[in-house]
Amino acid sequence: MRKSKLRICGLILTLAMLAGVPALAQVTFQGTVVSSKTIVVNAPFGGIVDEINLRKGDPVKIGEPVATIRTTKVFAEMDGTVSGIFAREGDQCEGITERYGAEMYLEPVNRYVVSATTEKAYNSSETRYIHIGERVHLACTKDGTHVGTAVVTNVGGATSGDSGGSSDSSSGGSSASYTSYKLEVTSGDFYMGETVGIYRDADHSSASRIGRGTIEQNSAVAIKGTGSVLKLHVQVGDHVERGEVLFETVEGVLDGLYAMDNVICSPLNGIVATVDASQGSAVEKNGKLISIYPEEALQIAIKVSELDLKEIHEGDKVSIEFEWDMDGTRQVEGVVSSISRVGEEQTDKTSDAQYTAYVDFTPDDTVRLDMTVSVYTHDDGSGDVLADEDAGEDAH
Repeated sequence: MRKSKLRICGLILTLAMLAGVPALAQVTFQGTVVSSKTIVVNAPFGGIVDEINLRKGDPVKIGEPVATIRTTKVFAEMDGTVSGIFAREGDQCEGITERYGAEMYLEPVNRYVVSATTEKAYNSSETRYIHIGERVHLACTKDGTHVGTAVVTNVGGATSGDSGGSSDSSSGGSSASYTSYKLEVTSGDFYMGETVGIYRDADHSSASRIGRGTIEQNSAVAIKGTGSVLKLHVQVGDHVERGEVLFETVEGVLDGLYAMDNVICSPLNGIVATVDASQGSAVEKNGKLISIYPEEALQIAIKVSELDLKEIHEGDKVSIEFEWDMDGTRQVEGVVSSISRVGEEQTDKTSDAQYTAYVDFTPDDTVRLDMTVSVYTHDDGSGDVLADEDAGEDAH
């Protein structure tokens, strides 16, 4: 159909010339849809690619997710209250830790701890042996009005001391070894520095006493990470539960320009040119994820013989007809933007030199890379397409 159409147009032009009617000097070139450039989408930080669903040739819109990079989540080790946040999004963890000791701190729900020993324990083998994790009962030594419960969190080594202070001791005040240990108070109100007796029985019987200790403040827990802080999930004063996410980090340095999320989005509309990462692969900071042919960079590339260079010029208006449009109902206007000054290498030295010309046009959703087109020139620059059935009308 294409060849038939061209033959009819050629016949019309011949008849017009024989009749003395000026014919439009038109030349047809065959071309292909190409892109003048590609834009690379890089990873703003290093990590493992969790998700990348695009394929070569897929259309992509600005703001559409390109890839998701896995982060390292830092969780609360216990229930508590966020008492200090020294890191900000974009900060490198190692620098913050070196300066402040941690990225943030958690004040434990249990406010008190007890530093205790078995020195004042009831004199029996059972009360001299402390078990990590056992639940015990507390009572202040002053008048027994301050009571509570605690759990043994640490048992230290044996220490020498005078065990004669206990009225229940049968050691006669001789030097003996005793065990130091730590408790975390789980209930009850006490004064800082208050001395408490520690018992296995809830009735605080002397036979169940396993030692004596001093009420101290429970230290805030340092929360540390590695890499750079991508996102903070808490604020100072927030109450958190054990296992709750506090912040997320990524590998490498963010240079202070942090991303708000670990989802990397397309910066423009276009067509995916290459996919350079895959799910589960490691990517470094500034590593290539995909490349995109920008929508506005689509052009028509046409081959121009040296004999036809006089027929086409930079700035000329042309008409573009897509080969898939057999009826010729869809035609687009374009402008010749450039013509190469260097000919393509020819295998046959006797052939005419070929040059590449590029035509700018406005594509729509039907245009795809590598589509073939016909490009028509016209002598008056008005953008008129090749004469159709009305070409034989009198031009005078």
